[in-house]
Amino acid sequence: MARKDGRPDIDKMSFEEALEELKEIVSKLESGEGRLDEAIDAYERGAALKHHCEIKLREAQEKIEKISLGPGGKVKTEDFDAG
Repeated sequence: MARKDGRPDIDKMSFEEALEELKEIVSKLESGEGRLDEAIDAYERGAALKHHCEIKLREAQEKIEKISLGPGGKVKTEDFDAG
């Protein structure tokens, strides 16, 4: 679903969609294109996209289980530990 400015609602975006838009924003900001107010808006949206991507990654990590072989070759699973 799009907002009134035509851009998709960040909360409804997949990780891949948010990351792609974030890359586009970074590229545009690095090139110096556009006016200052547009750059500020883009920066703010980029920050929101970054936060959304971090949440999506954290959710994925919580779902991952580590698979390993235990004694006697028995398969066992453990919760993912990012630390």
